[in-house]
Amino acid sequence: MTGDDSPDGGRSVAGGQSGVGGQSGVGFGLDGVTVSYGRRIGLYDVSLDVLAGRVSVVVGGDGAGKTSCLSALVGLVTPTRGAVRRPAKHLIGYVPATAGLYGDLTVEENLRFTAEAFHLAVPEREARIGRLLDRTGLVGARRRLGGHLSGGMQRKLAVAMALVHAPQLLVLDEPTTGVDPLSRVDLWRLISHAASEGVAVALSTTYVNEAARASSVVLLSAGRALVGGSPEEILASVPGAVGSVAASSRPTERSWRRGARWRVWAPDGVLPDGVETVVADFEDAVMVAEMMSEMAMASARDARPW
Repeated sequence: MTGDDSPDGGRSVAGGQSGVGGQSGVGFGLDGVTVSYGRRIGLYDVSLDVLAGRVSVVVGGDGAGKTSCLSALVGLVTPTRGAVRRPAKHLIGYVPATAGLYGDLTVEENLRFTAEAFHLAVPEREARIGRLLDRTGLVGARRRLGGHLSGGMQRKLAVAMALVHAPQLLVLDEPTTGVDPLSRVDLWRLISHAASEGVAVALSTTYVNEAARASSVVLLSAGRALVGGSPEEILASVPGAVGSVAASSRPTERSWRRGARWRVWAPDGVLPDGVETVVADFEDAVMVAEMMSEMAMASARDARPW
């Protein structure tokens, strides 16, 4: 990886130094990155900061651009425009949305194979494997084949494999999707522990409540960033008022279901009669950001000359 301009205009900058004017150059991340697949834009002008000791989350639905974002961060795709700040390849730990392990190797063999691929000395290798087996709760499953593990155990093993060489940057593509609630808690404990040891962590998720755990969040939709910042900053940026009401059908155009009730957003701060004002939470903030984006796109369409 070098700081030279790539053939298609994107830049990769090793060692966490930004090549784009006006960026801080602190930590790792993306600076105004666009990713194209032929004529299709997978990511458009997205920036993301991933700092040591912090967890940065990219949240969005299917097709939002989450995988393109993380693939650009680790170097699996080359940006059309923008710059990427990342460490040398051997200092990156990456877990794809697929299992990310070898099903015909045991848990211990998966970890040992990965450690050997990074040329760890035997004493260091065995010490790290022992710590990770203990931390993931996989000690009792160390001799089970990876393909015979439950989904949650496979994801924990995959994260352990990504951590065995002590990376500076850990990148996880939807690590908790499709796993049971208890395994999800275990995975977040493992991720948080890595961050507490100084690792810069970036992960993607479709779960809004998980994004609220992060130090910083970028909300993606159709390859574009709708909002970014800390959960507190995103929450504070919600304009207008949010309310709650029990109704048999959708009460207004700008409302969404929350359990047995409806949330209602009033951009002007004036809620309809019968709607109880509530303190907006992070999930509300995400829904409002999506609605604001839809309003902006509709306004742009209406402003086009015909």
